[in-house]
Amino acid sequence: MDADTVGRKSVEQLRESFDVRPGYLAACTSGVPPRQAVAALREDLDAWSAGTTTPLGYGAWAERGRAAYARLVGVDVSRVAIGSQTSVMVGMIAASLRAGSEVIVVEGDFSSMVFPFLVRDDLVVRHVPIAGLADAIGSTTALVAFSLVQSATGEIADADAIVAAARAAGARTLCDTTQAAGWMPVDAFRFDATVCHAYKWLCAPRGVALLTVSESFADELVPTAAGWYAGDDVWGSCYGPAMTLAPDARRFDVSPAWQAWVGATTSLELFAAVPAEEVRAYTGGLADTLRTRLGLPLTGSAIVTWPDATGADAAALAAAGIVASSRAGRARVAFHVWNDEREVERVCAALGRGDASDLHIPVDWAAEYGAYAI
Repeated sequence: MDADTVGRKSVEQLRESFDVRPGYLAACTSGVPPRQAVAALREDLDAWSAGTTTPLGYGAWAERGRAAYARLVGVDVSRVAIGSQTSVMVGMIAASLRAGSEVIVVEGDFSSMVFPFLVRDDLVVRHVPIAGLADAIGSTTALVAFSLVQSATGEIADADAIVAAARAAGARTLCDTTQAAGWMPVDAFRFDATVCHAYKWLCAPRGVALLTVSESFADELVPTAAGWYAGDDVWGSCYGPAMTLAPDARRFDVSPAWQAWVGATTSLELFAAVPAEEVRAYTGGLADTLRTRLGLPLTGSAIVTWPDATGADAAALAAAGIVASSRAGRARVAFHVWNDEREVERVCAALGRGDASDLHIPVDWAAEYGAYAI
């Protein structure tokens, strides 16, 4: 690993790592890889096709990625487990709860944070609006599960109030940081567990998810997906009948999707080197500039949404060559580090709130992406 990768970087240096075309406002749907990750993936493909890659080499990539993520969210690396999908990680936690446990989830939250609890008909699952989550936690609550930033609306949860209420009630907290990590500071240490898929704001390939878990909560969980990679001695755990799992969070590992971790680790190391407060100031500042132009309340969230029941605004954005998204009857745009003030102007012009005639999106991109919003 070169010194530039591990050294501190500025937001401007991070911005220079991306070659994203104009009008891409969909990091909340899918991030794009930094130049360094693309180079690492291409090099790996060449090595793989030549037969020079090894499982041990890919394991080293995964461990680097685990360490980078630990730095990013402020926990010791021993508290990080790796996998491929957040729903599997949430499912493990759901499967570990006692029958009859009360779980509070957010009304309208992403299904990966809801379905794993609903499939157990012996749990009491309560759906609560995000604004009332802290007040809903009581003495009967075993677990409160919520996304730090809501996917459909971009609303940022009041984590301080939720954590305080959960601690007072003796309830556990599970926080999904998928729509937060990469653009805003995340302190995973404060929660009993967090899950994150890195393919959005952390700009990784699909297939890289991470779990953080406190020591006390880990003792209550059953590693239902345990396999060879969860073993204390990974390469000594390929066959039964004996089973000795790792004593730390690695016992919840699922074996890594090898090639995905090459790109993910490169991206994770880049983001871990940039102060998250600076990224939030940049992305949230752009988003609030758009909110001001559209007459929306300022929230500081990098995701901007507004009612669009007919889909007319989403269609207008798409027709202008802007890659945005539609969720739950709302138009949705997201500002990441590769965006700048010109994107605000493009959105406003597409919605009839300004003139962006001098902000040209190449015709080929408009033709390819102008027919839909993702």
